[in-house]
Amino acid sequence: MASTPYLFTTSIISHAEMMIAMNSLSDRFQLAAPHFQSQEGDSCQAARSLSEIDLDLGLLRQAAAEMSLDVNKLTITNTPKALLMADMDATMIRGESLDELATLVGIGPEIAQITARAMAGELDFEAALTARLSLLEGENASLLDKVIAMTVITCGAAALVATMRSQGHPACLVSGGCTFLTRHVAAELGFSGHHANEIEIKNGVLSGGFLPPLLDKSAKARILAELCLQHDITAHDVIAVGDGANDLEMLTAAGLGIAFEGKPALRAQISDQLSFSDLSALLYLQSYDRADFITP
Repeated sequence: MASTPYLFTTSIISHAEMMIAMNSLSDRFQLAAPHFQSQEGDSCQAARSLSEIDLDLGLLRQAAAEMSLDVNKLTITNTPKALLMADMDATMIRGESLDELATLVGIGPEIAQITARAMAGELDFEAALTARLSLLEGENASLLDKVIAMTVITCGAAALVATMRSQGHPACLVSGGCTFLTRHVAAELGFSGHHANEIEIKNGVLSGGFLPPLLDKSAKARILAELCLQHDITAHDVIAVGDGANDLEMLTAAGLGIAFEGKPALRAQISDQLSFSDLSALLYLQSYDRADFITP
């Protein structure tokens, strides 16, 4: 029987601490001695280990989580992909952009509550977007520039996009958020394209609505299919990453779909998950060597 490979990653603990954790897991689950792929000091530590049996991933993941480690089972789908499809809010950037905008005008908790319910799959996305934007009606559009200035790029995002582009593989940012920010994030990180919802602005203020068409979970999957046709590839050749229920269709359509710091509703349906690792772990999940990483 062939051995089963598992990938362990973390951005929480050091290389030395990961070595101790891996030794503990190896003893407990009868894993082979780990092969470390990362370098000491890297933002994301990574190691592979083999098992002679097909382990219960849930039990292994629970034990690894106690040591701040992610673990994913490697299969034939873990190969370099030809296209990256990435969500923006709480994935490529930290936080939710509409929540940040709401905080600037003093209604952060009200909008954050709607956002959380939408990302958990408890609210229809269009209804949630409409409700949030309506609360921002009449606010000065100059606030959008302040949100851009506050935006924090997620650790590992730049290396992920740059490394894939260095191999000739484009990246597309696709978000249920808004174009004023996807435009900025796409340019900063080197995405070849971006898609999002357009906030309507009238006479320099937010109208409280958006301009159609709506970009929701179905639209994300549709864009993935369109880009596959454009680049003459199949969905198997796509890696997709996101954190919320709005990303589910895109992640399930992709050959490799990753729930990154995913909401419970998403983690329940997506097997490949990252909770303790930065976005450069997506390169290890595609079987890139550390020597291939490009760090802008």
